[in-house]
Amino acid sequence: MKIIIAGDGKVGSMLARQLSAEGHDITLVDNDPDALESTIERYDVMSVQGNCASMEVLRNAGVDSADLLITATGQDEINLLCCLTAHGMNPHLHTIARIRTPDYAESTYAMRKMFALSLTVNPERQTAREIDRLLRYPGFLKREKFANGLVEIVEIRVDEKSPLRDQPLYKLSEIAHCQVLVCAALRNGKAVTPDGDFVICEGDRLFVTASARNLTILLHSIGYVTKKIRNVLLVGGGRNCYYLASMLLKEGISVKIIEIDRERCEHLAEMLPDATVIQGDASIQSVLEREKLSQADAVISMTGLDELNVLTSLYAHERKVPQVITKVGRGENLGVISKLAVGSIVSPKELCTNTIVTYVRAMENQVGAAVTVHSIADGQAEAIEFVVDANTKYLNTPLREIHLKRNIRLASITSGRNIEFPNGDSRFHAGDRIVIVSSGGETIQQLNDIFA
Repeated sequence: MKIIIAGDGKVGSMLARQLSAEGHDITLVDNDPDALESTIERYDVMSVQGNCASMEVLRNAGVDSADLLITATGQDEINLLCCLTAHGMNPHLHTIARIRTPDYAESTYAMRKMFALSLTVNPERQTAREIDRLLRYPGFLKREKFANGLVEIVEIRVDEKSPLRDQPLYKLSEIAHCQVLVCAALRNGKAVTPDGDFVICEGDRLFVTASARNLTILLHSIGYVTKKIRNVLLVGGGRNCYYLASMLLKEGISVKIIEIDRERCEHLAEMLPDATVIQGDASIQSVLEREKLSQADAVISMTGLDELNVLTSLYAHERKVPQVITKVGRGENLGVISKLAVGSIVSPKELCTNTIVTYVRAMENQVGAAVTVHSIADGQAEAIEFVVDANTKYLNTPLREIHLKRNIRLASITSGRNIEFPNGDSRFHAGDRIVIVSSGGETIQQLNDIFA
């Protein structure tokens, strides 16, 4: 497909990398020539310099023959105007806009047809939802949901005290006291697809498929005591903070926010009257101690500086805070950061990119397209959900008789509310939801792509 990406920032650059690798014809539009030059040197994309909302610039980018426009500039108004203008020039064009301002949420949804929007994405709101879900199960580094929330893939780090240490995978269900499946593992920074004889080592990060109802059992079985979160310290008062604080306050959780900018503090205090808003520099340890960081049930580092977020989370871990979550904006050093004691890592641009990639694949394959796509294992694998239909191969065939491509793992089969973690006797039927994990680097567009 021919795709125009307006905005060569964090999200735009990541989308250019992902979508160009999947064989799409990508044109980047941005005002900054240096940013464009940097991106086209790294990826196989075209570029057009200029204002993406200008008809002339859109015409130069080939909007007349484009299939999709993704707007991810730093200004919501420009994103909306760009989509509206481009759709007027090409009525068959699909448009996706990144809209981040809370004040625009209601209007962009209610008036999406008027704005010619096929889809809107809000990385900050997605990040807040992800953090909110992580707070419900301390101990999981990451949670990805599938099958309408019935199935999840959770990430666990194996430490020296873990009962999973030095155990073969075939004993996992016995230790966990519930049915689970390890669909991928990270060892020494490299993703592997483990079999039953794989021996779990200290430092491994396991990606475990489990039903939502078994998550609490799993945590207790491996030594994590789930304690209800009652008070949370948020470091950084940006949009992520606003969305998350709003959610937590509605759940009856006490929220304290540390933000360095006085004007932003006043704005937050006005919008979140039930939260405690503190003006202070979180890079100074005495400020964190004064605000009783060590007494918090959870600390979420979510400033605009990755370095400060990492340092704050390291300090919170040192002070024995039960749950620590770190927002990472850039993500280039995600592999290095994930080895540090910074708790769960959440990347807004990764969440946003996953949503858009799912839409793109659905456009390309109207029948049999992925329902959900999540990047796991530091981007080295994908967990993808499909709905089985009449065109799917090997319907009602035992899995032992089916040959899958190398580095493909069937993680779950969901029929109605019945969840099965596949074995040789398992079969799938039309209407079932299948979650697969691919770590081979090949793009899986349709469910039939997994078969050898």
